[in-house]
Amino acid sequence: MRTFMLTLLITFCLPSFAYELYLVRHFEKQTNQSDPELTLQGLKRAESLVHVLTDKQLAVVYSTDYRRTQQTATPSAIANDLNVTSYDPSNLQDFAQRLKSDQQNALIVGHSNTTPELLSLLGGESKKIGEADYGELFILIMLEDKVITQNIIVSD
Repeated sequence: MRTFMLTLLITFCLPSFAYELYLVRHFEKQTNQSDPELTLQGLKRAESLVHVLTDKQLAVVYSTDYRRTQQTATPSAIANDLNVTSYDPSNLQDFAQRLKSDQQNALIVGHSNTTPELLSLLGGESKKIGEADYGELFILIMLEDKVITQNIIVSD
């Protein structure tokens, strides 16, 4: 409830130049494959993400080129009538600068190692994601002079 109230307060008090970035690690993946797809649970969580992001006015959805990240991103892209735009996870510094200069609401789907790094590069609070951790959505409210970090769990 406290998070909801904080989000509500921030949303109504945001200056017009503010935008939000939504960072998430791909959801549950199948094992023993080189480029695994999501499990049934991961697919369900990807659908739940759509509902979490309803009315967020996403301008772009980014994902790495792996099946699991694409499958996590696609339902939100479809719900917003967008394509999934690929980004290079080996060049996060430039990608972070691009996100900052574009100043648009965006969903970014990455991995357990790239999502925390990108979070930090964007000015968000430092966070580690374990190999077995799924479902945490990081919300960065990007203001002119500061970044507010929130996180919620996307249920499956």
